[in-house]
Amino acid sequence: MAQQNTFDIVSQIEHPEVVNAVNQALKEVQTRFDFKGSKSNIELEGKESIILTSDDEYKLTSLNDILQTKLVKRSVPLKGLTYGKIEQALGGTVRQRITLQQGIPQEKSKEIVKFIKDTKLKVQASIQGDLVRVSGKDRDVLQQTITALRAHDFDIDMQFTNYRSN
Repeated sequence: MAQQNTFDIVSQIEHPEVVNAVNQALKEVQTRFDFKGSKSNIELEGKESIILTSDDEYKLTSLNDILQTKLVKRSVPLKGLTYGKIEQALGGTVRQRITLQQGIPQEKSKEIVKFIKDTKLKVQASIQGDLVRVSGKDRDVLQQTITALRAHDFDIDMQFTNYRSN
């Protein structure tokens, strides 16, 4: 029997890195002059989302810039963040929810599988929950598949894991 080589396409954000980035951003906000006396805050809501709160949209944008800088320094991909609408909150403040992506959404999984089939490479792709498993006989073809996937923009962050041969 011919051996099968496989790898998984996943989309996960390292939660401890997000926690560290939020803590660093809060520290910076507390020391910055332009945030003195403002009601600006960044809070984590479980492992699913981050909530930004500030006095107005301008300060909220600045708060988001600080957070993004800290996330990038900690190697958290910004493509893994989904921004909600800016909405009014209590006490004349504004709030924005940022959802952290965990797993590949179903429609993106289908798009990835279709893209892999359209490459005409000799691999099989299958959706398994919130990841896509790609298998093939030749390791070089799997490498070509990874290269093709990296070159295409799916608007999500992707990692390639569990590269193994059976």
